[in-house]
Amino acid sequence: MNKKLQNEELNRISVGEFQEASKTPIVVILDNIRSLNNIGSVFRTADAFLLEAIYLCGITAQPPHRDIQKTALGATESVNWKYFPNTIEAIKELKENGYQIASIEQTENSTMLDKFKIDADKKMAIVFGNEVKGVEQEVINGSDLVIEIPQYGTKHSLNISISAGIVIWELHKQFKK
Repeated sequence: MNKKLQNEELNRISVGEFQEASKTPIVVILDNIRSLNNIGSVFRTADAFLLEAIYLCGITAQPPHRDIQKTALGATESVNWKYFPNTIEAIKELKENGYQIASIEQTENSTMLDKFKIDADKKMAIVFGNEVKGVEQEVINGSDLVIEIPQYGTKHSLNISISAGIVIWELHKQFKK
């Protein structure tokens, strides 16, 4: 029988311990995300996988905000974040610091996530786009590559927080090998 663990049995680390912990070398870039719940969800996922930071760009709201906090459940306190008026500025800074930039989008010549292999010697930044328009073409053009999540149904569209969870999990697994 499997007994459900109580909160005190989960070996959670403190915010201070999170800040000091070795991070998964991934920065998430949110490109003009309008849903505060999506932003909060990405913060929570970034906390779960010890990501380096989240870059909030354009119209993407910034903490503190009640609706972000509702889904982030305190992850805005542990995960480092930075705001940029536009996504190209964020990409430029990350490239100058040696990050490989991957837009998560459906494009010609994209690499399917299940076929993508990280370069363990490079830090990565992954761009997630607006809920309606996706990642802007200018941002795709500024990226080093495009990764696509394989989808087989009729919609070929996932919520950004779901997309972030899928991609972060896959990249985290690869970095930890």
